[in-house]
Amino acid sequence: MTKPRIAIPIPSTDPEYSSQAWHQYASAVERSGGEAVEVPLGEPPAATARLIAGCQGILLPGSGADVNPQKYGQEPVAECAAADLARENVDELLLQDAHNMGKPIFTICFGTQMLNVWRGGTLVQHLTAGAVNHKAGRRVPIAHTAVVATDSLLGKLVGADEIREIDGSLLLPVNSSHHQAIASAGDGLRVTARTPEDGVVEAIENTPEGLGGSFVVGVQWHPERTFDDSAASRAIFARFIAEAAAWVPRTTLPAAV
Repeated sequence: MTKPRIAIPIPSTDPEYSSQAWHQYASAVERSGGEAVEVPLGEPPAATARLIAGCQGILLPGSGADVNPQKYGQEPVAECAAADLARENVDELLLQDAHNMGKPIFTICFGTQMLNVWRGGTLVQHLTAGAVNHKAGRRVPIAHTAVVATDSLLGKLVGADEIREIDGSLLLPVNSSHHQAIASAGDGLRVTARTPEDGVVEAIENTPEGLGGSFVVGVQWHPERTFDDSAASRAIFARFIAEAAAWVPRTTLPAAV
């Protein structure tokens, strides 16, 4: 069976950051049965459209940048990092293509924030220091837990060995490398996980009435970093690749975003 092709943007216009990060996402995709397709930044939109037309799913990775807050009606605060407009432009092209064609969408960290803003949601520009260190970084494999909704797609995927169930809630240990978070969920998106100590949003996914296809999942943590050690991380990637393998192109376009 042909491997599904997964479009993954270069994470950043910062080449040092991208050289360290992109291959980790690609490795998780390929070890799950997909083919990673590198989407360069700064190309003409028509060239990007031709490239992603041959892909069956999109994965939006993390980034060292922050989403331009003007896209959700705010001016940047002092702690807000500079925007990466080239990355944002590519993400928006990929999201529009996936929405039009019903392709599976999986987003991670910055990619999840991009998905949320593209769907009309807002962000917290800077998380103040508190009980949870959300900026723990890649050297901390487990920064905190996330409470996952049992009735969500994510909740059905992560029923693995590392999950604890307390009072009907699923507690998933996750890593953490962010200083921004989702404030209000975008159109057709529901919050499916939060940090229990401070309520920070850790995951979103499509509602039944949401745009695009049946698989639209975004997480704030980095499952590509814990692919070897976490059955839950492997399960998320496996389902994403399975959805891409089963994808059938739409014959009619949905309403415009």
